[in-house]
Amino acid sequence: MSFNESSQSVPTNLIWHHSVVTPDQRQLRSGHKGAVIWFTGLSGSGKSTLARAVEEMLFQCGCQTFVLDGDNVRHGLCRDLTFSPKDRQENIRRIGEVAKLFVESGTIVLTAFISPYRADRDAVRSMAAENEFIEIFCSADLQICESRDVKGLYKKARNGEIPEFTGITSPYEVPLSPELTVDSGSASSRDCADLIVKEIIRRGIYSPDLIKKNSSDIDQNQNGRK
Repeated sequence: MSFNESSQSVPTNLIWHHSVVTPDQRQLRSGHKGAVIWFTGLSGSGKSTLARAVEEMLFQCGCQTFVLDGDNVRHGLCRDLTFSPKDRQENIRRIGEVAKLFVESGTIVLTAFISPYRADRDAVRSMAAENEFIEIFCSADLQICESRDVKGLYKKARNGEIPEFTGITSPYEVPLSPELTVDSGSASSRDCADLIVKEIIRRGIYSPDLIKKNSSDIDQNQNGRK
């Protein structure tokens, strides 16, 4: 497994079934490793925009990618959860487990969640192998985030219509040592996305040369079977 198995106790009558397809075989096929690119920041800080921009760039390079977005997940998997601290913790736990499965499939999964609590983000990080979890802090001042609020959520929160809203009536704990901080408040989305892709390459998750090498290896293996 690319991710470490959860330390949370499970019933003793359950057995983990390992895939017969190895991570190395998946990497050979796709030309990159599986990994989680975890975008965190206030609502309006640009998490979803950047996640989709980076996904598009990687996809155009031939990478296997998928975006998990906070709003989308709460339409289905987590629609039973509120925004209380306990339910926020459970929301991120579920996302971590889903991300773990994506990584095992060899996918670069990009997650766009406020994920306000360090402990919850660290819990997801603890599931990952080295260099398979990249925390991206989308840094933007609260005033900028409010100015981008096309849904009017900040205004409703300030008027008391939305309880436990991060940045207004609920805290956001800034990452202490993220793999990368991008100035999503003032820099362009393209510039931020470029920095993130460079970080992904620097950490050995994806390399343009790796795509070419693996394509050649696959061709040689196929020719050898003829």
